[in-house]
Amino acid sequence: MSLSEISPAELEARLRLHRLPEVGPRRYYTLFSAFGSASSALSAPASAWQALGLPTACAQARRSPQVRDGASAALRWLERSSHHVLLHDQADYPALLSELSDAPPLLFVAGDPTILEKPQLAMVGSRRASRPGLDTTAAFSRSLAAAGFVITSGLALGVDGAAHQAALEVGGQTVGVLGTGLQKLYPQRHRALADAMIASGSAVVSEFPLDAGPLPANFPRRNRIISGLSLGVLVVEASVASGSLITARLSAEQGREVYAMPGSIHHLGARGCHQLIRDGATLVETVEHILEGLRGWRSMSLSTTDLFTPSCHPLVQLLQAAPQTSEALVNASGWDLPRLLAAMTELELAGHVVLEGGRWFARPS
Repeated sequence: MSLSEISPAELEARLRLHRLPEVGPRRYYTLFSAFGSASSALSAPASAWQALGLPTACAQARRSPQVRDGASAALRWLERSSHHVLLHDQADYPALLSELSDAPPLLFVAGDPTILEKPQLAMVGSRRASRPGLDTTAAFSRSLAAAGFVITSGLALGVDGAAHQAALEVGGQTVGVLGTGLQKLYPQRHRALADAMIASGSAVVSEFPLDAGPLPANFPRRNRIISGLSLGVLVVEASVASGSLITARLSAEQGREVYAMPGSIHHLGARGCHQLIRDGATLVETVEHILEGLRGWRSMSLSTTDLFTPSCHPLVQLLQAAPQTSEALVNASGWDLPRLLAAMTELELAGHVVLEGGRWFARPS
């Protein structure tokens, strides 16, 4: 847990504020902006909350035993070395996710939180995917993970689970974003998969309180995180009413790439992908179609980075002056974030830089 700039009292206050009923990201940020901290927000009079448009019941709930005890339980959960919480105003919060106006104020992580800064590609699709759909998912996930992408999905049955599992099989990294709290993993059939992800240096994440159950409204909220963490979203197989289309449309709204695989006109599971293609998604038949679309990744391939020696690479030079977050490097270098993340991944694989605690460090040559 990297929380060097947050006092224990403020951390507890944020966990309490986060648990309040009817306080989603927008209301959380309204309170945080108005009072400057969660501690100040919790100690402000109810009338001040009401003046900001928050319900009276919400202001009253902040002192309830359920809110207080839930925050205490979260603090105990964070005592384990593999458990973390990323806060919206801290350096280790994922830079791409922070671009969303409704980015989660905090994100619980089981596993390695540093992979959330690496280039991610989301793979989503039907929970009842066909066998060919699952085989295609696994093949694409293995190839993309081997190419250096972190594979991000929702740990659901079907396409999601196949994408996570295939990434692990080639020694790649994968992120599972839950629509429940981390202590109420759903579906339970993927408990072993989630444990394998956590144990192997991947991660399972959630914005919801640790004990939050699988409410239907949680899953569309979860989808914006899947797309928000990723450079693009690949929809493998989905019906027109599928939640995967929500993820894809959120991805487009967030300025990310959207990819869709075509299928038979007689297959109901292909109709959602066909709709996305009609709406402008890139039709994908090979992994290369995705690599072509992620221009930032392709512009900093190994052949390009080889033009620099480690000591004169401009990004390494910036890090030799001082360690920096990905967001700070974007500002300092003028590079766009996808291109920068791709370059940093290549430099990390070559042993020239290392990511620790949300900041990049130059390694001695």
